[in-house]
Amino acid sequence: MNATHALWLLAVPVVAVGVATAARRAGMPSPLALVAAGLVMALPPGIPEFALDPEFVLFAFLPPLLFSAAWESSLPNLRDSGRAIGYLAVGLVLFTTVTVGYAVYLIVPAMPLPAAFVLGAIVAPPDAVAAVSVAKRLGLPRRVVTVLVGESLFNDATALTAFRVAVAATAGEGFTLLSGGWEFLYAALGGAAIGLAAGPPLQWLRTRLRDPVAENAVAVLAPFAAYLVAEAVHASGVIAVVVSGLYLGHRFARSPASTRVIGQAFWKVTIFILESVVFLLIGLQLPAVMAGLSERSPFSLLWWAATVFGVVVATRFLWVFATARAPHLPLLRRRAAGGRPRRPMWREMTVVSWAGMRGVVSLAAAFAIPTNTAGGAPFPERHLILFLTFTTVLGTLLLQGMTFPALIRRLGVNDEDERRTDAVSEAEAQHIAANAALRRLEALVEQERDRLDERVVRQLRDLVEHRRLSAWERLGGAAGPDGAEVPTGAYRRLRREMLAAEREAFVRMRDERRIDDEVLERVLTELDLEELALSRR
Repeated sequence: MNATHALWLLAVPVVAVGVATAARRAGMPSPLALVAAGLVMALPPGIPEFALDPEFVLFAFLPPLLFSAAWESSLPNLRDSGRAIGYLAVGLVLFTTVTVGYAVYLIVPAMPLPAAFVLGAIVAPPDAVAAVSVAKRLGLPRRVVTVLVGESLFNDATALTAFRVAVAATAGEGFTLLSGGWEFLYAALGGAAIGLAAGPPLQWLRTRLRDPVAENAVAVLAPFAAYLVAEAVHASGVIAVVVSGLYLGHRFARSPASTRVIGQAFWKVTIFILESVVFLLIGLQLPAVMAGLSERSPFSLLWWAATVFGVVVATRFLWVFATARAPHLPLLRRRAAGGRPRRPMWREMTVVSWAGMRGVVSLAAAFAIPTNTAGGAPFPERHLILFLTFTTVLGTLLLQGMTFPALIRRLGVNDEDERRTDAVSEAEAQHIAANAALRRLEALVEQERDRLDERVVRQLRDLVEHRRLSAWERLGGAAGPDGAEVPTGAYRRLRREMLAAEREAFVRMRDERRIDDEVLERVLTELDLEELALSRR
Protein backbone atom coordinates (compact mmCIF):
# COMPACT_ATOMS: atom_id res chain seq x y z
CA MET A 1 0.00 0.00 0.00
CA ASN A 2 1.53 3.35 -1.01
CA ALA A 3 1.31 6.56 1.00
CA THR A 4 -1.49 8.02 -1.14
CA HIS A 5 -3.76 5.04 -0.61
CA ALA A 6 -2.93 5.05 3.10
CA LEU A 7 -3.95 8.69 3.35
CA TRP A 8 -7.24 8.01 1.58
CA LEU A 9 -7.84 5.08 3.90
CA LEU A 10 -7.24 7.33 6.88
CA ALA A 11 -9.52 9.97 5.40
CA VAL A 12 -12.56 7.68 5.63
CA PRO A 13 -12.74 7.42 9.46
CA VAL A 14 -11.55 11.00 9.90
CA VAL A 15 -14.25 12.41 7.62
CA ALA A 16 -16.83 10.03 9.09
CA VAL A 17 -16.17 11.11 12.67
CA GLY A 18 -16.05 14.78 11.67
CA VAL A 19 -19.35 14.66 9.78
CA ALA A 20 -21.05 12.64 12.52
CA THR A 21 -19.88 15.11 15.16
CA ALA A 22 -21.15 18.07 13.17
CA ALA A 23 -24.50 16.33 12.62
CA ARG A 24 -24.88 15.59 16.33
CA ARG A 25 -24.17 19.22 17.19
CA ALA A 26 -26.70 20.37 14.61
CA GLY A 27 -29.31 18.01 16.05
CA MET A 28 -29.81 16.02 12.83
CA PRO A 29 -29.54 12.21 12.44
CA SER A 30 -25.87 11.50 11.73
CA PRO A 31 -26.52 8.50 9.38
CA LEU A 32 -28.22 10.79 6.88
CA ALA A 33 -25.40 13.33 6.90
CA LEU A 34 -22.81 10.55 6.56
CA VAL A 35 -24.51 8.98 3.54
CA ALA A 36 -24.76 12.38 1.88
CA ALA A 37 -21.07 13.05 2.62
CA GLY A 38 -20.12 9.70 1.12
CA LEU A 39 -22.06 10.49 -2.05
CA VAL A 40 -20.27 13.82 -2.37
CA MET A 41 -16.86 12.21 -1.80
CA ALA A 42 -17.57 9.56 -4.46
CA LEU A 43 -18.44 12.02 -7.24
CA PRO A 44 -15.16 13.86 -8.06
CA PRO A 45 -12.92 12.16 -10.64
CA GLY A 46 -9.72 10.60 -9.37
CA ILE A 47 -11.18 9.41 -6.08
CA PRO A 48 -10.05 5.83 -5.41
CA GLU A 49 -12.78 3.22 -5.31
CA PHE A 50 -13.67 2.11 -1.80
CA ALA A 51 -15.02 -1.34 -2.59
CA LEU A 52 -17.22 -2.82 0.11
CA ASP A 53 -15.81 -6.24 0.99
CA PRO A 54 -18.89 -8.16 2.22
CA GLU A 55 -16.90 -10.67 4.28
CA PHE A 56 -15.01 -7.86 6.00
CA VAL A 57 -18.20 -5.91 6.74
CA LEU A 58 -20.07 -8.93 8.06
CA PHE A 59 -17.17 -9.89 10.34
CA ALA A 60 -15.58 -6.56 11.36
CA PHE A 61 -18.66 -4.32 11.65
CA LEU A 62 -21.74 -6.47 12.21
CA PRO A 63 -20.70 -8.45 15.36
CA PRO A 64 -19.68 -5.46 17.52
CA LEU A 65 -22.66 -3.37 16.37
CA LEU A 66 -25.16 -6.14 17.14
CA PHE A 67 -23.39 -7.16 20.35
CA SER A 68 -23.43 -3.60 21.68
CA ALA A 69 -27.12 -3.18 20.84
CA ALA A 70 -27.95 -6.49 22.52
CA TRP A 71 -25.74 -5.62 25.49
CA GLU A 72 -27.66 -2.39 26.11
CA SER A 73 -31.10 -3.92 25.49
CA SER A 74 -33.47 -4.92 28.24
CA LEU A 75 -33.90 -8.70 28.25
CA PRO A 76 -37.22 -8.57 30.17
CA ASN A 77 -38.62 -5.95 27.76
CA LEU A 78 -37.53 -7.97 24.73
CA ARG A 79 -39.08 -11.07 26.24
CA ASP A 80 -42.37 -9.23 26.83
CA SER A 81 -42.39 -8.06 23.20
CA GLY A 82 -41.08 -11.37 21.84
CA ARG A 83 -44.08 -12.21 19.68
CA ALA A 84 -44.25 -8.75 18.11
CA ILE A 85 -40.51 -8.83 17.43
CA GLY A 86 -40.80 -12.30 15.92
CA TYR A 87 -43.55 -11.23 13.53
CA LEU A 88 -41.35 -8.38 12.30
CA ALA A 89 -37.93 -10.04 12.39
CA VAL A 90 -39.10 -13.27 10.76
CA GLY A 91 -42.57 -12.81 9.28
CA LEU A 92 -42.07 -9.36 7.79
CA VAL A 93 -38.64 -10.24 6.37
CA LEU A 94 -39.99 -13.30 4.57
CA PHE A 95 -43.11 -11.43 3.44
CA THR A 96 -40.96 -8.60 2.05
CA THR A 97 -38.66 -11.09 0.31
CA VAL A 98 -41.58 -12.69 -1.51
CA THR A 99 -43.42 -9.43 -2.26
CA VAL A 100 -40.40 -7.59 -3.63
CA GLY A 101 -39.27 -10.68 -5.51
CA TYR A 102 -42.53 -11.11 -7.37
CA ALA A 103 -42.81 -7.38 -8.08
CA VAL A 104 -39.32 -7.26 -9.61
CA TYR A 105 -39.97 -10.47 -11.55
CA LEU A 106 -43.05 -8.88 -13.11
CA ILE A 107 -41.56 -5.52 -14.10
CA VAL A 108 -37.96 -6.34 -15.09
CA PRO A 109 -37.68 -8.25 -18.37
CA ALA A 110 -35.56 -11.42 -18.31
CA MET A 111 -35.20 -11.31 -14.51
CA PRO A 112 -35.38 -14.93 -13.24
CA LEU A 113 -37.66 -15.44 -10.27
CA PRO A 114 -34.90 -16.85 -7.99
CA ALA A 115 -32.71 -13.82 -8.77
CA ALA A 116 -35.65 -11.54 -7.97
CA PHE A 117 -35.97 -13.31 -4.61
CA VAL A 118 -32.27 -12.60 -4.04
CA LEU A 119 -33.03 -8.89 -4.31
CA GLY A 120 -36.09 -9.31 -2.06
CA ALA A 121 -34.01 -10.96 0.66
CA ILE A 122 -31.31 -8.29 0.39
CA VAL A 123 -33.65 -5.32 0.93
CA ALA A 124 -35.90 -7.08 3.45
CA PRO A 125 -34.11 -6.32 6.77
CA PRO A 126 -34.35 -2.75 8.10
CA ASP A 127 -31.36 -1.31 9.93
CA ALA A 128 -32.81 0.45 12.95
CA VAL A 129 -29.67 2.40 13.90
CA ALA A 130 -30.95 5.67 12.45
CA ALA A 131 -34.54 5.08 13.56
CA VAL A 132 -33.65 4.12 17.12
CA SER A 133 -31.27 7.07 17.57
CA VAL A 134 -34.06 9.44 16.55
CA ALA A 135 -36.64 7.53 18.59
CA LYS A 136 -34.63 7.79 21.79
CA ARG A 137 -33.76 11.43 21.27
CA LEU A 138 -37.40 12.40 20.66
CA GLY A 139 -38.75 10.23 23.46
CA LEU A 140 -40.76 7.51 21.74
CA PRO A 141 -42.57 5.13 24.10
CA ARG A 142 -40.36 2.34 25.39
CA ARG A 143 -42.47 -0.43 23.86
CA VAL A 144 -41.99 1.10 20.39
CA VAL A 145 -38.23 1.43 20.85
CA THR A 146 -38.05 -2.13 22.21
CA VAL A 147 -39.83 -3.53 19.16
CA LEU A 148 -37.59 -1.58 16.76
CA VAL A 149 -34.42 -2.65 18.58
CA GLY A 150 -35.53 -6.27 18.83
CA GLU A 151 -36.44 -6.36 15.16
CA SER A 152 -33.03 -5.00 14.13
CA LEU A 153 -31.26 -7.54 16.36
CA PHE A 154 -32.86 -10.62 14.81
CA ASN A 155 -34.01 -9.72 11.30
CA ASP A 156 -30.51 -9.92 9.79
CA ALA A 157 -30.36 -13.64 10.53
CA THR A 158 -33.65 -14.25 8.71
CA ALA A 159 -32.64 -12.13 5.73
CA LEU A 160 -29.14 -13.59 5.35
CA THR A 161 -30.52 -17.14 5.51
CA ALA A 162 -33.16 -16.32 2.89
CA PHE A 163 -30.42 -14.68 0.83
CA ARG A 164 -28.24 -17.81 0.89
CA VAL A 165 -31.19 -19.99 -0.12
CA ALA A 166 -32.16 -17.66 -3.00
CA VAL A 167 -28.55 -17.42 -4.25
CA ALA A 168 -28.24 -21.22 -4.19
CA ALA A 169 -31.44 -21.54 -6.21
CA THR A 170 -30.30 -18.93 -8.75
CA ALA A 171 -26.80 -20.38 -9.10
CA GLY A 172 -28.18 -23.87 -9.73
CA GLU A 173 -26.68 -25.42 -6.60
CA GLY A 174 -29.77 -27.41 -5.82
CA PHE A 175 -32.68 -26.09 -3.79
CA THR A 176 -36.07 -27.16 -2.53
CA LEU A 177 -38.50 -25.36 -0.27
CA LEU A 178 -38.06 -28.10 2.34
CA SER A 179 -34.28 -27.80 2.31
CA GLY A 180 -34.57 -24.02 2.63
CA GLY A 181 -36.85 -24.40 5.66
CA TRP A 182 -34.47 -26.84 7.31
CA GLU A 183 -31.52 -24.54 6.63
CA PHE A 184 -33.35 -21.64 8.26
CA LEU A 185 -34.27 -23.66 11.36
CA TYR A 186 -30.76 -25.03 11.69
CA ALA A 187 -29.19 -21.58 11.33
CA ALA A 188 -31.53 -19.99 13.88
CA LEU A 189 -31.52 -22.75 16.48
CA GLY A 190 -27.82 -23.46 16.02
CA GLY A 191 -26.92 -19.80 16.43
CA ALA A 192 -29.07 -19.46 19.54
CA ALA A 193 -27.55 -22.59 21.05
CA ILE A 194 -23.99 -21.36 20.43
CA GLY A 195 -24.82 -17.94 21.88
CA LEU A 196 -26.29 -19.54 25.01
CA ALA A 197 -23.37 -21.93 25.32
CA ALA A 198 -20.84 -19.10 25.03
CA GLY A 199 -22.54 -16.87 27.60
CA PRO A 200 -21.93 -18.73 30.92
CA PRO A 201 -18.20 -19.49 30.44
CA LEU A 202 -17.53 -15.93 29.28
CA GLN A 203 -19.43 -14.56 32.29
CA TRP A 204 -17.53 -16.93 34.60
CA LEU A 205 -14.22 -15.77 33.14
CA ARG A 206 -15.12 -12.10 33.48
CA THR A 207 -16.09 -12.44 37.13
CA ARG A 208 -12.86 -14.30 37.97
CA LEU A 209 -10.47 -11.85 36.35
CA ARG A 210 -11.12 -9.03 38.84
CA ASP A 211 -9.44 -6.57 36.49
CA PRO A 212 -11.69 -3.93 34.83
CA VAL A 213 -9.58 -3.70 31.68
CA ALA A 214 -9.29 -7.49 31.27
CA GLU A 215 -13.02 -7.97 31.93
CA ASN A 216 -13.92 -5.53 29.17
CA ALA A 217 -11.35 -7.14 26.87
CA VAL A 218 -13.32 -10.40 27.19
CA ALA A 219 -16.49 -8.52 26.22
CA VAL A 220 -14.73 -7.04 23.18
CA LEU A 221 -13.63 -10.46 21.93
CA ALA A 222 -16.94 -12.18 22.72
CA PRO A 223 -18.93 -11.10 19.62
CA PHE A 224 -16.18 -12.12 17.20
CA ALA A 225 -15.73 -15.49 18.91
CA ALA A 226 -19.48 -16.23 18.89
CA TYR A 227 -19.80 -15.16 15.25
CA LEU A 228 -16.85 -17.24 14.02
CA VAL A 229 -17.85 -20.39 15.90
CA ALA A 230 -21.43 -20.20 14.60
CA GLU A 231 -20.38 -19.50 11.02
CA ALA A 232 -17.84 -22.34 11.17
CA VAL A 233 -20.68 -24.85 11.70
CA HIS A 234 -22.95 -23.01 9.19
CA ALA A 235 -25.24 -21.68 11.91
CA SER A 236 -26.32 -18.05 12.23
CA GLY A 237 -23.44 -15.97 13.54
CA VAL A 238 -25.81 -13.03 13.88
CA ILE A 239 -28.10 -14.84 16.32
CA ALA A 240 -25.11 -16.24 18.23
CA VAL A 241 -23.77 -12.71 18.72
CA VAL A 242 -27.16 -11.32 19.77
CA VAL A 243 -27.92 -14.11 22.25
CA SER A 244 -24.48 -13.93 23.87
CA GLY A 245 -24.77 -10.13 24.05
CA LEU A 246 -28.18 -10.34 25.74
CA TYR A 247 -26.87 -12.91 28.23
CA LEU A 248 -23.76 -10.94 29.20
CA GLY A 249 -25.46 -7.54 29.13
CA HIS A 250 -28.21 -8.72 31.46
CA ARG A 251 -25.54 -9.68 34.03
CA PHE A 252 -23.38 -6.60 33.52
CA ALA A 253 -25.26 -4.76 36.29
CA ARG A 254 -23.51 -6.96 38.89
CA SER A 255 -20.05 -6.01 37.64
CA PRO A 256 -17.85 -3.67 39.70
CA ALA A 257 -18.33 0.05 39.18
CA SER A 258 -14.95 0.53 37.51
CA THR A 259 -15.71 -2.26 35.02
CA ARG A 260 -19.06 -0.71 34.13
CA VAL A 261 -17.65 2.80 33.67
CA ILE A 262 -14.81 1.61 31.43
CA GLY A 263 -17.08 -0.72 29.45
CA GLN A 264 -19.78 1.86 28.82
CA ALA A 265 -17.25 4.47 27.70
CA PHE A 266 -15.47 2.00 25.41
CA TRP A 267 -18.62 0.81 23.67
CA LYS A 268 -19.95 4.35 23.18
CA VAL A 269 -16.75 5.45 21.43
CA THR A 270 -16.35 2.23 19.43
CA ILE A 271 -19.93 2.14 18.18
CA PHE A 272 -19.81 5.84 17.33
CA ILE A 273 -16.77 5.26 15.09
CA LEU A 274 -18.07 2.04 13.52
CA GLU A 275 -21.50 3.46 12.73
CA SER A 276 -19.96 6.63 11.29
CA VAL A 277 -17.63 4.67 8.99
CA VAL A 278 -20.38 2.27 7.91
CA PHE A 279 -22.79 4.98 6.79
CA LEU A 280 -20.04 6.91 5.02
CA LEU A 281 -19.10 3.72 3.16
CA ILE A 282 -22.70 3.41 1.95
CA GLY A 283 -22.40 6.71 0.13
CA LEU A 284 -18.96 5.82 -1.24
CA GLN A 285 -20.34 2.77 -3.06
CA LEU A 286 -21.88 4.83 -5.86
CA PRO A 287 -19.10 4.20 -8.47
CA ALA A 288 -19.14 0.43 -7.88
CA VAL A 289 -22.93 0.34 -8.06
CA MET A 290 -23.11 2.25 -11.35
CA ALA A 291 -20.57 -0.03 -13.03
CA GLY A 292 -22.14 -2.25 -15.65
CA LEU A 293 -25.33 -0.18 -16.06
CA SER A 294 -24.26 2.00 -18.98
CA GLU A 295 -26.45 0.10 -21.43
CA ARG A 296 -29.59 0.43 -19.32
CA SER A 297 -32.20 3.06 -20.04
CA PRO A 298 -32.16 5.79 -17.34
CA PHE A 299 -35.97 5.87 -17.43
CA SER A 300 -36.17 2.10 -16.86
CA LEU A 301 -33.68 2.27 -13.99
CA LEU A 302 -35.63 5.10 -12.36
CA TRP A 303 -38.93 3.24 -12.77
CA TRP A 304 -37.55 0.01 -11.33
CA ALA A 305 -35.88 1.81 -8.40
CA ALA A 306 -39.06 3.71 -7.54
CA THR A 307 -41.12 0.51 -7.75
CA VAL A 308 -38.82 -1.46 -5.44
CA PHE A 309 -38.71 1.41 -2.95
CA GLY A 310 -42.48 1.77 -3.02
CA VAL A 311 -43.07 -1.96 -2.56
CA VAL A 312 -40.63 -2.08 0.36
CA VAL A 313 -42.36 0.79 2.14
CA ALA A 314 -45.90 -0.35 1.36
CA THR A 315 -45.16 -3.92 2.42
CA ARG A 316 -44.05 -2.79 5.87
CA PHE A 317 -47.16 -0.65 6.34
CA LEU A 318 -49.40 -3.50 5.24
CA TRP A 319 -47.72 -6.04 7.53
CA VAL A 320 -47.59 -3.79 10.61
CA PHE A 321 -51.24 -2.72 10.41
CA ALA A 322 -52.48 -6.22 9.54
CA THR A 323 -50.61 -7.96 12.36
CA ALA A 324 -51.30 -5.23 14.91
CA ARG A 325 -55.06 -5.54 14.44
CA ALA A 326 -55.31 -9.30 14.34
CA PRO A 327 -56.57 -10.64 17.70
CA HIS A 328 -53.76 -13.22 18.01
CA LEU A 329 -50.90 -10.95 16.87
CA PRO A 330 -50.35 -8.48 19.72
CA LEU A 331 -47.98 -6.01 18.05
CA LEU A 332 -47.36 -2.99 20.31
CA ARG A 333 -50.43 -3.85 22.35
CA ARG A 334 -50.73 -2.31 25.80
CA ARG A 335 -52.64 -3.34 28.87
CA ALA A 336 -55.84 -1.55 29.68
CA ALA A 337 -57.53 -1.41 33.04
CA GLY A 338 -58.11 -4.83 34.55
CA GLY A 339 -55.23 -6.36 32.60
CA ARG A 340 -57.15 -6.59 29.33
CA PRO A 341 -55.09 -6.02 26.17
CA ARG A 342 -55.82 -2.75 24.45
CA ARG A 343 -55.46 -2.07 20.73
CA PRO A 344 -52.34 -0.13 19.74
CA MET A 345 -52.78 3.46 18.67
CA TRP A 346 -52.62 4.00 14.92
CA ARG A 347 -50.02 6.71 15.54
CA GLU A 348 -47.58 4.22 17.04
CA MET A 349 -48.26 1.78 14.21
CA THR A 350 -47.54 4.53 11.68
CA VAL A 351 -44.23 5.35 13.39
CA VAL A 352 -43.16 1.69 13.38
CA SER A 353 -44.20 1.37 9.73
CA TRP A 354 -42.15 4.39 8.70
CA ALA A 355 -39.07 3.26 10.67
CA GLY A 356 -37.92 0.90 7.92
CA MET A 357 -34.59 2.40 6.91
CA ARG A 358 -32.20 -0.04 5.23
CA GLY A 359 -28.47 -0.07 5.90
CA VAL A 360 -25.10 -1.65 5.44
CA VAL A 361 -26.25 -5.28 5.85
CA SER A 362 -28.28 -4.97 2.65
CA LEU A 363 -25.33 -3.53 0.74
CA ALA A 364 -22.92 -6.14 2.12
CA ALA A 365 -25.28 -8.93 1.06
CA ALA A 366 -25.64 -7.42 -2.42
CA PHE A 367 -21.86 -7.27 -2.91
CA ALA A 368 -21.65 -10.88 -1.68
CA ILE A 369 -23.62 -12.13 -4.71
CA PRO A 370 -21.30 -14.44 -6.69
CA THR A 371 -20.26 -13.23 -10.10
CA ASN A 372 -20.99 -16.61 -11.75
CA THR A 373 -23.43 -19.46 -11.33
CA ALA A 374 -22.46 -23.07 -10.69
CA GLY A 375 -22.35 -23.63 -14.47
CA GLY A 376 -19.94 -20.72 -15.05
CA ALA A 377 -22.50 -18.33 -16.55
CA PRO A 378 -22.70 -14.75 -15.22
CA PHE A 379 -25.05 -14.35 -12.26
CA PRO A 380 -28.35 -13.02 -13.66
CA GLU A 381 -28.72 -9.24 -13.38
CA ARG A 382 -26.05 -8.86 -10.67
CA HIS A 383 -25.31 -5.21 -11.53
CA LEU A 384 -29.01 -4.35 -11.58
CA ILE A 385 -29.53 -6.00 -8.17
CA LEU A 386 -26.64 -3.93 -6.80
CA PHE A 387 -28.19 -0.75 -8.22
CA LEU A 388 -31.69 -1.45 -6.89
CA THR A 389 -30.25 -2.32 -3.47
CA PHE A 390 -28.30 0.94 -3.37
CA THR A 391 -31.27 3.08 -4.42
CA THR A 392 -33.52 1.37 -1.87
CA VAL A 393 -31.01 1.89 0.94
CA LEU A 394 -30.41 5.47 -0.12
CA GLY A 395 -34.11 6.20 -0.55
CA THR A 396 -35.13 4.84 2.84
CA LEU A 397 -32.27 6.58 4.64
CA LEU A 398 -32.83 9.95 3.04
CA LEU A 399 -36.61 10.10 2.55
CA GLN A 400 -37.76 8.18 5.61
CA GLY A 401 -34.82 9.28 7.74
CA MET A 402 -35.26 12.97 6.97
CA THR A 403 -39.01 12.90 7.65
CA PHE A 404 -38.96 10.52 10.64
CA PRO A 405 -38.42 13.19 13.35
CA ALA A 406 -41.10 15.43 11.87
CA LEU A 407 -43.52 12.49 11.70
CA ILE A 408 -42.97 11.69 15.37
CA ARG A 409 -43.58 15.30 16.39
CA ARG A 410 -46.58 15.64 14.10
CA LEU A 411 -48.26 12.52 15.47
CA GLY A 412 -47.45 13.45 19.06
CA VAL A 413 -46.11 10.01 19.97
CA ASN A 414 -44.05 10.38 23.16
CA ASP A 415 -43.21 8.71 26.43
CA GLU A 416 -44.36 11.38 28.88
CA ASP A 417 -46.48 8.90 30.84
CA GLU A 418 -43.62 6.41 30.95
CA ARG A 419 -41.17 9.05 32.13
CA ARG A 420 -43.52 10.04 34.95
CA THR A 421 -43.99 6.39 35.91
CA ASP A 422 -40.26 5.80 35.76
CA ALA A 423 -39.62 8.78 38.02
CA VAL A 424 -42.10 7.50 40.61
CA SER A 425 -40.65 3.98 40.36
CA GLU A 426 -37.14 5.35 40.79
CA ALA A 427 -38.14 7.34 43.85
CA GLU A 428 -39.78 4.28 45.41
CA ALA A 429 -36.74 2.14 44.60
CA GLN A 430 -34.39 4.77 46.08
CA HIS A 431 -36.50 4.80 49.22
CA ILE A 432 -36.36 1.01 49.59
CA ALA A 433 -32.64 0.88 48.81
CA ALA A 434 -31.93 3.70 51.29
CA ASN A 435 -33.78 1.83 54.02
CA ALA A 436 -31.75 -1.28 53.24
CA ALA A 437 -28.55 0.76 53.42
CA LEU A 438 -29.57 2.29 56.75
CA ARG A 439 -30.41 -1.13 58.21
CA ARG A 440 -27.00 -2.40 57.13
CA LEU A 441 -25.32 0.69 58.60
CA GLU A 442 -27.10 0.27 61.94
CA ALA A 443 -26.08 -3.41 62.07
CA LEU A 444 -22.45 -2.46 61.45
CA VAL A 445 -22.63 0.32 64.05
CA GLU A 446 -23.96 -2.18 66.58
CA GLN A 447 -21.07 -4.55 65.85
CA GLU A 448 -18.34 -1.89 65.86
CA ARG A 449 -19.75 0.69 68.27
CA ASP A 450 -16.49 1.09 70.21
CA ARG A 451 -14.36 1.62 67.10
CA LEU A 452 -16.51 3.97 65.02
CA ASP A 453 -16.41 7.75 65.10
CA GLU A 454 -19.89 9.17 65.54
CA ARG A 455 -19.13 11.87 62.96
CA VAL A 456 -18.56 9.19 60.29
CA VAL A 457 -21.86 7.51 61.14
CA ARG A 458 -23.69 10.85 61.05
CA GLN A 459 -22.18 11.70 57.66
CA LEU A 460 -23.24 8.35 56.19
CA ARG A 461 -26.77 8.75 57.52
CA ASP A 462 -27.01 12.23 55.99
CA LEU A 463 -25.76 10.91 52.64
CA VAL A 464 -28.37 8.14 52.55
CA GLU A 465 -31.11 10.56 53.56
CA HIS A 466 -30.07 12.96 50.79
CA ARG A 467 -30.24 10.21 48.17
CA ARG A 468 -33.62 9.04 49.46
CA LEU A 469 -35.13 12.53 49.20
CA SER A 470 -33.47 13.57 45.95
CA ALA A 471 -35.44 11.13 43.79
CA TRP A 472 -38.75 12.46 45.15
CA GLU A 473 -37.62 16.06 44.68
CA ARG A 474 -36.68 15.36 41.05
CA LEU A 475 -40.31 14.50 40.35
CA GLY A 476 -41.06 18.20 40.61
CA GLY A 477 -38.18 19.26 38.39
CA ALA A 478 -35.31 21.58 39.22
CA ALA A 479 -37.63 24.15 40.84
CA GLY A 480 -40.36 23.81 43.43
CA PRO A 481 -43.98 25.02 43.12
CA ASP A 482 -42.96 28.53 44.19
CA GLY A 483 -40.15 28.66 41.62
CA ALA A 484 -37.45 28.23 44.24
CA GLU A 485 -34.58 25.83 43.61
CA VAL A 486 -35.11 22.45 45.29
CA PRO A 487 -32.39 21.24 47.69
CA THR A 488 -31.08 18.57 45.35
CA GLY A 489 -30.74 21.08 42.52
CA ALA A 490 -28.84 23.46 44.74
CA TYR A 491 -26.64 20.62 45.98
CA ARG A 492 -25.70 19.55 42.45
CA ARG A 493 -25.07 23.11 41.28
CA LEU A 494 -22.87 24.02 44.24
CA ARG A 495 -21.03 20.71 44.24
CA ARG A 496 -20.22 21.09 40.53
CA GLU A 497 -18.68 24.50 41.25
CA MET A 498 -16.67 22.97 44.08
CA LEU A 499 -15.46 20.15 41.84
CA ALA A 500 -14.41 22.64 39.17
CA ALA A 501 -12.39 24.54 41.76
CA GLU A 502 -10.77 21.32 42.99
CA ARG A 503 -9.91 20.27 39.44
CA GLU A 504 -8.36 23.65 38.69
CA ALA A 505 -6.28 23.48 41.88
CA PHE A 506 -4.99 19.99 41.06
CA VAL A 507 -4.05 20.99 37.51
CA ARG A 508 -2.30 24.12 38.75
CA MET A 509 -0.26 22.06 41.23
CA ARG A 510 0.70 19.70 38.40
CA ASP A 511 1.82 22.63 36.26
CA GLU A 512 3.87 23.92 39.20
CA ARG A 513 5.51 20.45 39.49
CA ARG A 514 4.15 19.98 43.01
CA ILE A 515 2.40 16.74 42.07
CA ASP A 516 3.11 14.18 39.35
CA ASP A 517 0.83 13.42 36.39
CA GLU A 518 0.12 9.99 37.85
CA VAL A 519 -1.19 11.60 41.03
CA LEU A 520 -3.23 14.04 38.94
CA GLU A 521 -4.79 11.15 36.99
CA ARG A 522 -5.90 9.40 40.19
CA VAL A 523 -7.50 12.43 41.80
CA LEU A 524 -9.15 13.57 38.56
CA THR A 525 -10.69 10.14 38.11
CA GLU A 526 -12.37 10.48 41.51
CA LEU A 527 -13.64 13.95 40.64
CA ASP A 528 -14.86 12.79 37.23
CA LEU A 529 -16.84 9.89 38.69
CA GLU A 530 -18.49 12.16 41.22
CA GLU A 531 -19.36 14.70 38.54
CA LEU A 532 -20.83 11.98 36.35
CA ALA A 533 -23.00 10.90 39.27
CA LEU A 534 -24.17 14.50 39.74
CA SER A 535 -24.98 14.82 36.03
CA ARG A 536 -27.30 11.79 36.02
CA ARG A 537 -30.74 12.86 34.91
